[in-house]
Amino acid sequence: MKPSPRRRRRSADAVGENDRAAATPAAARRVGRRAVTRVMIGIIAVVGSVATMLASRSAAAAAVSLTNGTIVDLSYAYDETTIFWPTEEGFKLEREHGEVTEKGYYYASNKFCTPEHGGTHIDAPLHFNAAGKSVDALPLEQLIGDAVVVDVSDIVADKPDYQVRVPDLRTWESAHGRIPHHAIVLLRTGFGKRWPDRATYLGTDERGAGGVAKLHFPGLHPDAARWLVSEREINAVGIDTASIDYGQSTMFESHVALFAQGVPAFENLANLDRVPVRGATVIALPMKIRGGSGGPLRIIAVVPR
Repeated sequence: MKPSPRRRRRSADAVGENDRAAATPAAARRVGRRAVTRVMIGIIAVVGSVATMLASRSAAAAAVSLTNGTIVDLSYAYDETTIFWPTEEGFKLEREHGEVTEKGYYYASNKFCTPEHGGTHIDAPLHFNAAGKSVDALPLEQLIGDAVVVDVSDIVADKPDYQVRVPDLRTWESAHGRIPHHAIVLLRTGFGKRWPDRATYLGTDERGAGGVAKLHFPGLHPDAARWLVSEREINAVGIDTASIDYGQSTMFESHVALFAQGVPAFENLANLDRVPVRGATVIALPMKIRGGSGGPLRIIAVVPR
């Protein structure tokens, strides 16, 4: 379809106006700014569309992993055998009801008391950082991530006070690829097989302050903790022992290094031998205690079938 003479005149007039507008330096600058603005708006629109597409794909991938994966429970149950620090009293469950009522239905109800740090639990940054987030303030996005399982169980078998070091992490990367950003790094020492035997799991069955000095179990070296947060920007770190610092630590430097950067720790994890070195997704949901420095943790790994 050919343009009408009227349309041709309007197009010519428009061209003439643009030429006249660009005749002065100030006008030319205005025209240039308008062109740049149009380009920038286009770029922003494209970036937004890509971000939306990637977010949709990520959400879809998470949904697929949950529906098609095998769920591995990484938490121990709480009961009278649950292991706590030697200075803590432990978990207490008081049964209040457990009977058939006079109306004919069964009714059960209990109350419990527990320290924040015992059994499978989370250490929030507040635990060793006065300005750190409490457990209720941790964003859920930080508690979900790609699992990276670093297995040092062979080394630990002869060295119960072993500390996982940067060379161990680099060796893992040489075999399995770079630890991804926002990963959840799980340290498998093999001590999970000793649960719930306090004497072998902690290195001592002694209670009180005297028992703390006799603790022997592996942990994460402070240099490795600093490397993970600065070089790999991980979401969290977990371990199958009673503490992210090794048993003989007196300064808890790995706790300090992690929590200074807002990275929480998961302790007393179960079943790490059932999680592949990579490819699983970790979902860690702690009890939401307002102002808490930690708390009981239900944590799972979703392993692709």
